[in-house]
Amino acid sequence: MKERLLVMNGQRIVQVEKEGAWTSQKVDKAGALKPGIYNLYTAQAADKTQTHAGLIVHADTTNVYQQIGKSFIMHARSDFDKVPEIGSAKTISYNSYGKAAVAAEAPKLTRGRSM
Repeated sequence: MKERLLVMNGQRIVQVEKEGAWTSQKVDKAGALKPGIYNLYTAQAADKTQTHAGLIVHADTTNVYQQIGKSFIMHARSDFDKVPEIGSAKTISYNSYGKAAVAAEAPKLTRGRSM
């Protein structure tokens, strides 16, 4: 089943494709997510040997979706003790038991000019 997320006008709309047409399943507040179309059906399963750093965009009954660059990673919801907040930037790694460890994403270094 194809699933996508639309974020516009402060709303987060979860849509599912049925018989070639997209139908809305759920609407709630967008929070910190940027406006756009998030094609969750393109998500790849998380590689538990790597660390994944990016924005948490969606969580359903079975998976947690994380955006890394322009691609999406799908983590099994059962691997989390507590699901990360939607719209938060997190670093997710896995321990030797296959459980997810969530940490705040390291701030990116930027160059700026102070006055």
